Amino acid sequence: MTTINQERLINHFFDLIKIDSESGNEKAISEAIAEQLGEMGFTVKKLPVPAEVSNGHNIYARLEGKIEDSVVLSCHMDTVAPGNSIEPILEDGVIRSKGDTILGGDDKSGIAAIMEAVRCIQAENLDHKTIEIAFTVHEEGGLQGSLHFDMSEIQSEKCVVLDTGGPIGTIVNAAPGQQSITAIIKGRPAHAGLAPEEGISAIGVAADAISQMNLLRIDEETTANIGVVEGGQATNIVMPEIKIVAEARSLNADKLAAQVDHMVSTFQAAVDKHGAELEINSTRAYNAFVIADDHPHIESVKASFEAIGAEPFTKGTGGGSDANNFNEKGLTTVNISTGMAKVHTTEEFITVDDMVKVTKFVKHYLTH
Repeated sequence: MTTINQERLINHFFDLIKIDSESGNEKAISEAIAEQLGEMGFTVKKLPVPAEVSNGHNIYARLEGKIEDSVVLSCHMDTVAPGNSIEPILEDGVIRSKGDTILGGDDKSGIAAIMEAVRCIQAENLDHKTIEIAFTVHEEGGLQGSLHFDMSEIQSEKCVVLDTGGPIGTIVNAAPGQQSITAIIKGRPAHAGLAPEEGISAIGVAADAISQMNLLRIDEETTANIGVVEGGQATNIVMPEIKIVAEARSLNADKLAAQVDHMVSTFQAAVDKHGAELEINSTRAYNAFVIADDHPHIESVKASFEAIGAEPFTKGTGGGSDANNFNEKGLTTVNISTGMAKVHTTEEFITVDDMVKVTKFVKHYLTH
């Protein structure tokens, strides 16, 4: 049976999550991981990203193998906030933070699993596939690291991202594209007590538009949401301007385009009706991907899950990951679960058992 050095795995995971690395501040974590990969025998390249993306860098690393195959393994190095001064606690086989921060298993559990699997392979002197590493900065809040990843380094045709939750064996093979929409409605201020009829209420226009908008669950492939509303100065001023930040997502590119058109045109119609003005900025954050269940890449991932006693299954997700950008760039990429749970909250946790299982998966996949 595949053996994993559980103590080393957990100690390394703890070391990683104690390095502060909220999105944009990945300098320390990217330096530490690059050095560790170098010590393990990888050829390591620090790939620059724009300064506004991160003070750190993406990492590309390569370890030649004797098995005639290669794969890219990928995780992101950043965490959401509150992610500074994390104190991990291990209790009854469950790892949590002390409760005032996230844990950082998203996505440092994946990094720890990959590196422990390789350490075990090297300790046992096993033949393995050529391993390519793509560790990214600033995945949270826009997939910025993978967007700027220098793909000229990548030689493999397939990739496994370790960056989702659910039971070990979860294979995400479909994820939506996302469009971000920022609408600024400009009305006209007036004294709300003396001459309200002289004003155009920006929030009134916005309410008219939003009340006519198809939002939340549109169909099985498509969602839309108004997430942020900002505006107003005082109760005695007819609101002159309001900012609305929204998004739409779909697994289907045509449906996404149609939903965005609907939202934009509904804003425009309300603005025209009330004599207000509209500034709208609509940008594609990332594109959808769908990989067939019987794709050879998925079949081989399933085979390794079965070999370690995990039940593999494919599923679509409502969220984006670096897999979206890598697929867009032509690298066939699936996203698998590390067992992380309640991510992006201070209740985030992961079990030692799941971390060991996903490490066993990586070890088996790399050596068969």
